[in-house]
Amino acid sequence: MRKKVSIVGAGNVGATTAHWIAAKELADVVLVDVVEGIPQGKALDLLEAMPIAKNDVTVTGANGYEATANSDIVVITAGIPRKPGMSRDDLLNTNFKIMSDVVSKVVAQSPESILIIVSNPLDAMAQAAFRQSGFNRERVIGMAGVLDSARFRAFIAADLNVSVENVTAFVLGGHGDTMVPLPRYSTVAGIPITELIAPARLAELVQRTRDGGAEIVKYLKSGSAYYAPSAAVTEMAEAILKDKKKILPCAAYLQGEYGIEGYFIGVPCKLGSAGLEQIVEIKLTPEEDAMLKKSAAAVKDLCSVIGV
Repeated sequence: MRKKVSIVGAGNVGATTAHWIAAKELADVVLVDVVEGIPQGKALDLLEAMPIAKNDVTVTGANGYEATANSDIVVITAGIPRKPGMSRDDLLNTNFKIMSDVVSKVVAQSPESILIIVSNPLDAMAQAAFRQSGFNRERVIGMAGVLDSARFRAFIAADLNVSVENVTAFVLGGHGDTMVPLPRYSTVAGIPITELIAPARLAELVQRTRDGGAEIVKYLKSGSAYYAPSAAVTEMAEAILKDKKKILPCAAYLQGEYGIEGYFIGVPCKLGSAGLEQIVEIKLTPEEDAMLKKSAAAVKDLCSVIGV
């Protein structure tokens, strides 16, 4: 029996996640959205591509949650982007209501599922999903670090003119301005990038990574990134579905790790069939630790607005 992944939100991120998962033949996919016809149409289009891709998976679209029953993983991308004149608190409160509604419906249909949260602001929405679901922390994981690290890796590879396969990188902390790229733990074929890239240039790549999402929004004008975010979700889902025990930077609920208690923050996580199977604690310099604590404080401020 094939695995089942449901994706809530059939916009660019949700639909492209469905595409990646189906293209990799990881699981049957259910695409859910409140807009009549959109998930059905995109799902049918993707289903009709499967004979060409030679992949035996089903792709279904729905407006309700019955079709998501007994999902192994539920990816939640639902939410609205910030609009002109909308305050941060308005956005937070609106997306918090959407997240709470979605999670309650998802959990009712798939009480044994693992949730991957993509909605923004990511860390606060993961916290909201964790509280609403009643799941243990192993089954609620936020997608951010995989995306941020991929951006960092892409910039490093381009700068050094080397294969992206040679580049590993870690970005910790909250998803946004306070993210914490770790050049010391980033390598090219095992060589620390601090030995290959001058400090001033490395600082520029770190800042470009922080601004990665905004740079794409600036180009698109109306819209945001979706190819890389959906690929990041897919890497996480694959690690879980295939029980790969893969260490990836994800937003996880910390219970004292890194000296942080009770909030979601990006850290190295081992992902397997149980979801979050281990939080890997790496040694940070005092400066890196201060940056991570600052990132956690920003997440705490967001969570206080919505009371989670």
